[in-house]
Order: sequence, then structure tokens, then C-alpha cells
Amino acid sequence: MAIVFWTCFGYLVGGIPFAYLIGRLFVHRDIRQVADGNPGAANVIRSGGWGTGMLAVILEILKGFLPVYLARQNGLTEWELLPVALAPILGHATQPFLGFHGGKALAASGGAWLALIGWWVFLVYASLTVPVLLIQREHAWAAFSGLFALLYYAAFVLDATWLTVFAALNILIIAYTHRRELRHAPSLRPWLSHLLAARRS
Repeated sequence: MAIVFWTCFGYLVGGIPFAYLIGRLFVHRDIRQVADGNPGAANVIRSGGWGTGMLAVILEILKGFLPVYLARQNGLTEWELLPVALAPILGHATQPFLGFHGGKALAASGGAWLALIGWWVFLVYASLTVPVLLIQREHAWAAFSGLFALLYYAAFVLDATWLTVFAALNILIIAYTHRRELRHAPSLRPWLSHLLAARRS
């Protein structure tokens, strides 16, 4: 029953549209009408600037972090945490309080990972995201690639099967939420294109 409770709690918390609410309260705008229509923190940054946007980012991370942290504090471990960790990510990806028009779920994913492995999540994630962003311009591909670094970390550094399964499922969810962006092939940065062209000549 504890697993069911924390999973349901995680889904409901994950479904709270903090970024949308902040957009309404502080920017006085429906962020779903900005850029890609995503009800996430990125569109708060685009419409309200970094100050308001960072508040949205923190709250979006917290809604992934809090259910997993509380479940761990109440005795859930390893495989018991798997559905709890996925729940806020799915909550944000489906957005039950916004007519099931979901968001990208990256911040919620980061929060769940933060509760599972601590601050290492940011270093591991950046270890692949930053190099990919340096060589190509599609942010979705860079964001997506960082999850593979977390998959490697779970499988080969921590050697935790349950965490590896969580990483794989997280990748599938993020691939779905970014499906439109990932249809576009990565576009190389000009400096790399020029370098490759120079070597061919």
C-alpha cells in the first residue's frame, strides 16, 4: 500500500503545472502560447526572463524530488522506488490538470534523479549534454543525450539493476515528450562544419 500511495502522490504532485501557474501569476501570460507551447519552465524563461524562469525551474525540479525523497524517508528502497520515481515524471509529461497536454518532463526527471543519487546527477548529466551541445545546435538532442550518461552511470558505475531500468524508462518517456524535436537531425555547429570541410579539402 505504501508503494501505491507514494506513486499516486508522486503522479499528482508531478501533475501540478507550476510553470504554467507562475506564468499566469507573474508574467500574466499563458506560456502554452509561447514558442513550442510546452507548459514548462523553458517557456517561462522565454516570456518572463531568467528571474521568474528560475523560480519555475526550481519548483519543477522539486516536484520530481519531493515524492521520491519522502518515499525514501518512509522506508521504500530500490525496486519499491521505481514506480514512485517514474510517477512525477509521468505526471508532468501528461499534465492531468491541463487537459492532459503534457510537458517535456526534464526538470521533473532531474528532481527524481536528485532524490535517488544526489548532486551527482548534475555532473553526470552535464558530462554528455555539454559536449553534445558544443558540437551541434539542437537543444533537444543535447538534453536527450544526458540521459544516456545517467543510464551508463546506473548500469556500470553504481551497478544497480533497478536504477538502470529506471534510466531506460526515463529515456523512453523523454524520447516521447521530445518526439517532434528529435525528428530533426542534429545540426553541426559552424566551427565543426568548417573544420570538417577544411580536412576534406
